[in-house]
Formats: sequence, structure tokens, C-alpha cells
Amino acid sequence: MKSYENFKGNSSERTWLFSIARNTAVDYFRKQAGWKKRIFSSFDWANQELVDPAPLPEEIAQKSEQAKSLYLCLEKCSIDQKMVLVLRYLQTMSISETASALGWSESKVKTTQHRALKKVKGLLEEISRREEHRYDQQKMFR
Repeated sequence: MKSYENFKGNSSERTWLFSIARNTAVDYFRKQAGWKKRIFSSFDWANQELVDPAPLPEEIAQKSEQAKSLYLCLEKCSIDQKMVLVLRYLQTMSISETASALGWSESKVKTTQHRALKKVKGLLEEISRREEHRYDQQKMFR
């Protein structure tokens, strides 16, 4: 917010803030190696316990077979496809906002989104066929 006066208006404020957040996260992870070493060396492992009340992504995915399937399919997508799907469907950004946030053309976002959705659909159909086959086999042996 300190740099809001530097906002040129070439994109939406949401896209501008997302770009700042993305760059901040990249910087954070680059610096994290040294940070981890300092924390791990100063943490009293014998007397303190690390507890995170939030469920792990795997725990969330296990609550629903459909969510688990989607999670597995997303893992098989390329990084570009993952970014587009997350921005478009989880962050509900428009195509132009997504293009601006990623520094891409709108055409590249549309193409990447189309290919990602096609890949996810194919993977979900494959998972469904395997589960049907497994169910049929279990039924035969009962």
C-alpha cells in the first residue's frame, strides 16, 4: 500500500496486488533456506511441539473422492496450466486479469486454459474408468 501511488493503472488493482504477492512469495522462498537453518537450530525440539490446527491439503482431499481426483489431476498438469486454473477458477480472475498477472497475452491464457481443462477432463475420465473396473472386479468376487 506504501507504493500505491506508483500504480500506473495498466491492469486492475487486483491483478497488480496479485503480482506483488506472487513476487513476494518467490522472494520469500528464495530466502527460506537460510531462515530454516536459523529456526531449526534455535528450536527446542525436546520441550516444544509444532502444531498446525489447519488440515493438511492431503486431509482435505481425502474428505472427498472427487476432490482427491481433481487434486491428482492438477498434479499432472504443467506449472503454467496449474497457474491458469488456480487464477481463473480458484481466484476467479478474468482472462485479461490472469494475462496481466502472469505477463502473458490473453491468447496464451485461453490456449493454456483450454489445454489444461482438456487434460483434467481426460484424466478424470481415466480415473473413473479405473474405479468402475475395480468396482466390477470386487462385485465378481463377492
